[in-house]
Amino acid sequence: MENLAYVGGYLRCEGVDLRQIAELAGTPTYLYSQQSIVKRFEAMDRAFAGLPHLVCFALKANSNLAIGRVLAERGAGADIVSGGELYRALKMGIRPDRIIFAGVGKTAREIAEALEAGILLFNVESEGELLALDELAGRLGLGKRAPIALRVNPDVDPQTHPYIATGMKKYKFGIAGEQIPRLYRLAQELPNVEPLGIQMHIGSQLVRIQPIVEAVTKIVRLVEALRADGLALRYIDIGGGLGIAYRDETPEGPARLAAAIGPLIQPTGCTLLLEPGRFIVGNGGGLLTRVLYVKDNGVKKFVIVDAGMNDLIRPSLYDAYHEIRPVRETEARETVDVVGPICESGDFFAHDRPVAAVNPGDLLLIASAGAYGFAMASNYNARPRPAEVLIAGDSVRIVRRRETYEDLIRGEELS
Repeated sequence: MENLAYVGGYLRCEGVDLRQIAELAGTPTYLYSQQSIVKRFEAMDRAFAGLPHLVCFALKANSNLAIGRVLAERGAGADIVSGGELYRALKMGIRPDRIIFAGVGKTAREIAEALEAGILLFNVESEGELLALDELAGRLGLGKRAPIALRVNPDVDPQTHPYIATGMKKYKFGIAGEQIPRLYRLAQELPNVEPLGIQMHIGSQLVRIQPIVEAVTKIVRLVEALRADGLALRYIDIGGGLGIAYRDETPEGPARLAAAIGPLIQPTGCTLLLEPGRFIVGNGGGLLTRVLYVKDNGVKKFVIVDAGMNDLIRPSLYDAYHEIRPVRETEARETVDVVGPICESGDFFAHDRPVAAVNPGDLLLIASAGAYGFAMASNYNARPRPAEVLIAGDSVRIVRRRETYEDLIRGEELS
């Protein structure tokens, strides 16, 4: 995780002592470094400066309004996958003509809301969705056609966790390459859709760019074939997926990707669309938690903290590694399981890991949790979701208050 350092024996993020965050917002609490998020966005934007392009932040990674506003102010677009994310993106101040709507199961209501907002593109994932878009756009009578890109499944192994791989035919995403020419011809014939682009996204947490380059090569060939068939597209959308360092990974970043695919994209004359999420926010966030108990059952030692799998599900869902750092600097180590209070044996953050020796009341930071952390949090075991805070230099502000018990039952009726 970026922008962390021990100063005077205590961990700081940018200029803020993490003990101050615990006092301000309690625990568990998500914290985010604005400096890190801005730096990552600008690195992505700068890497592709030689091409006409637009960086559309993937809201599914982290949809906090304050983070979205920071990115919107710097010209970011948004990659959304639901009507709720459209609502959030507009509240963030992201321009509708910078919003791309992805996802395999868009509902009629969501499509209508996006058409009325005037978004840049729908990434269409099936023939059924293409026909539904045409029918609905005509029925709404807005006087405009639905702008679309067909999402190609390039059948490329992304070399990542199978749960976050999307670019192979055995997964539900996209349209097989051999079906693409026929569906573009169909799109040209439909009165209420306008084919403007082509899209792909092969998976997430890609630490090597080779699979992306392989997929882009296939997409460019498709664009050339479609152009020969009389269809000139404006946009090539290569999705997101660039990985980050959680442990000892050495990801190949946007500069190397740009150097590899720039020469492929440039001759097409298309504007490049990018949909990074984890890359921008992953290493800029962490989950602050407090130790409740230290338990030794004679076989194993457990550090029990007040955060649970409902707050951060990645270790339970993907067996994902997150560094765990003590807020109070210490050299003492012991091998423990770090676990939460949820009534599941799958409620853990680390198994048999050497971590700082701690006592009840001590604070720990579960690092690199800015992506798919709060965004995947739940109220399982009737637990209010954490607060979120944004750090900018020496200042810190709560950008989402902690939920209350009243929030847990809002909308429910006894009879």
